[in-house]
Amino acid sequence: MVSASDLPPAASLDAALERLGHTAFRPGQRDASETLLRTGRLLLVAPTGGGKSLVYQLPACVLPGTTLVISPLIALMHDQVTALTARGVAASYLAGTLDAREIGRRMRDAANGAFDLLYVAPERLTAAGFRSLLADLDCPLVAVDEAHCISEWGHDFRPEYMQIGPLLGALPKARVLACTATATPVVRDEILERLGLPADTPQRLRGFARPNLALRAEEVTRELDRRRAVDAVLTEALGGPACPAGGAAIVYAPTRRVAKQEGARLAAAGWRTAVYHAGLTPLQRDQAQHAFMHGDADVVVATNAFGMGIDRADVRSVIHLAPPASLEAYYQEVGRAGRDGRDAIGLLLLAPGDVPLRRRLLELPTDGRAPDPETVRHKWNLFLELLRWAEGGSCRHDTILRYFGDEEETLAGCGRCDVCERLAAGGDDADPEETALVVRKALSAIARIHGRFGLGAAVHLLRGVEDPRLVRAGLHETRTFGALAERSDEWLQRLLRRCVTPGWIDFDGAERPVVRLTAEGAAVMRGEKPVRLLLPPATRPKPRKAAPARPLGRPAAAGAIARGAATGGDGPDARARSLFEVLRHWRLERARAESVPPYVIASDRTLREIAELRPRDLSELGQAHGIGPAKAERYGAELLALVHRDAEG
Repeated sequence: MVSASDLPPAASLDAALERLGHTAFRPGQRDASETLLRTGRLLLVAPTGGGKSLVYQLPACVLPGTTLVISPLIALMHDQVTALTARGVAASYLAGTLDAREIGRRMRDAANGAFDLLYVAPERLTAAGFRSLLADLDCPLVAVDEAHCISEWGHDFRPEYMQIGPLLGALPKARVLACTATATPVVRDEILERLGLPADTPQRLRGFARPNLALRAEEVTRELDRRRAVDAVLTEALGGPACPAGGAAIVYAPTRRVAKQEGARLAAAGWRTAVYHAGLTPLQRDQAQHAFMHGDADVVVATNAFGMGIDRADVRSVIHLAPPASLEAYYQEVGRAGRDGRDAIGLLLLAPGDVPLRRRLLELPTDGRAPDPETVRHKWNLFLELLRWAEGGSCRHDTILRYFGDEEETLAGCGRCDVCERLAAGGDDADPEETALVVRKALSAIARIHGRFGLGAAVHLLRGVEDPRLVRAGLHETRTFGALAERSDEWLQRLLRRCVTPGWIDFDGAERPVVRLTAEGAAVMRGEKPVRLLLPPATRPKPRKAAPARPLGRPAAAGAIARGAATGGDGPDARARSLFEVLRHWRLERARAESVPPYVIASDRTLREIAELRPRDLSELGQAHGIGPAKAERYGAELLALVHRDAEG
């Protein structure tokens, strides 16, 4: 805790704000700056372009000494140093783009206290010269930008970020600010653990809700369909290439080859187009970025190498030609649209080949060595989260907000995404009562095969297909057998996948995953909670084997219905959210004690289910996702004690 005598007066912040060229604080900026100055620690999660840099620039202007800013974005360093210098704030940066003589000169100036802010690329931290500079640096604050890069559980892990923790250890008196535009609760916990920050470090989340973005996902099976979808959104967002209505668009391509091809196609159609990918020369990349930032290009077609640090406010559309690696990566990229608060469109296109392609890419050797299986599993699960979101039939914004743990900003339906628009228009013309009946039948199938078989068995049960597994289990004699026989295998697969997104269905097991019904799903099945879901488009059923003769069976007993709580649906109540935060604190302390990342102890989903279930004994605790016998034995007593203590409090 920083003593009151060390705090600058509030008027200093106002004066610094004016010095930096601003007339007013954006929402949350003053609170974040004051919290950082008061507590000496802060984890700030806010969208790119949301004003995070001001939260460390303001304290840097009022605190004596040189504030150190660690950032991987050389273009951002250059731009911010230029802007600060123009305002009379002494600032500089160190990066590999400078020659050795210039770096030496700037380091000598820094040692002599010439700068208020010094920006440093993370790879510079291991240099012997920089480590010696720290001994001479009067550093009141270290700001870590893009802090999610320190997390192995996140979507953009960078090994050089692992050097930041030891660096902070060499500056014990410095305040610490960790900034990121995207981080789930488990990633935020890992940031704290890697940086050596206490579990009670204040965390500020703001600006995740982007209701001005019309989020859409569309499956395309032909190249012609993909081109038509891209052209339609560009025309809707920007007008035609002959008479653009202003603004710009970003089209993300999965490979350099696709970026080059799509850029050439759009240029031939009349759009002013730039192409950006890592295979271009630095000069070519600079030219493409300059054209985009200065309005000389209507559309930039790029790989994910483009975008970090880019802050153009009037991007009217972000289009993904294929799904990126994770939901975090997607939301960070699509969030580059509509930063001026005006309407913008985000379109994600998916093709049947995207899933096997992603799996193959994850399993490719690096430097002749096969990837670690645990790493592959982790990255694969991140990709599946994105696919579940794309497949889901519930509000796209609310699903994302729950994924990031931002329950406060959920919108109860944004009214703008493709799912909300179709729901408002009556979906696929299905009657709401009929939709609810279909969904409850589907969930009934999951309840009956709970923990025994995979999704395919549930499809066979609903269609009434002769399956030895169902016969051996006696499920061919239940009322659920053939309950949706008029639907195709493909349609039922899509319906069940859509039930995963709001947290009604979950999976256990890695090699041969089995399905289970969550507590939230059971409540929906019983009619205790509403069915807010868009059914998949109608498809024709494929011929099926004749069902064996059977008597009518009884419904599954209530006790056979599942365990576990959802991570979606209507979301946990305030009491469950409070317990979730207690469990997060425990997870971080446990991770520190065992010297492992927090996700090794428990996932966010596991903690949310425990918070919702409030288990009374080990048997009930074992019903939570991810709590097997080993974890129950190792952590069960502690978890149950936390739940009991919360209930008493």
